[in-house]
Amino acid sequence: MNVNVKWLRGRMTWRSGLAATAALLVLILLLPALMTKETALEITLASERGSLPDGFYIYQRLDERGIRIKSITPARDSLIILLDTPEQALAAQHALEELLPENYSISRSRHYPHWRWLPYLHNGNARIS
Repeated sequence: MNVNVKWLRGRMTWRSGLAATAALLVLILLLPALMTKETALEITLASERGSLPDGFYIYQRLDERGIRIKSITPARDSLIILLDTPEQALAAQHALEELLPENYSISRSRHYPHWRWLPYLHNGNARIS
């Protein structure tokens, strides 16, 4: 049994180089998402009764106060407000506490900012392994 060692060594080097290039490319693409300082606020109902505020109303009121909003997204039982900086998030939180009635809870979002696209990858039909 004669195995061509040079061919096998050249093929393994090519595969290793391809794997290293792919890993580097993924790192380069994900690094900006990890380094952003954007923050999110989450508005939920403090009680079971009631409905969430209108996102356009929230946008208008915060814009009047000079708070720049990147996006407002409805989630399961909440609204997620994405802002550029932690300072804007703090200002928006204080403004929303003044604007909205007490039956709303305004807090920093625990599950949104950097990986907001991740829930789209994981649903009942698609599995990542």
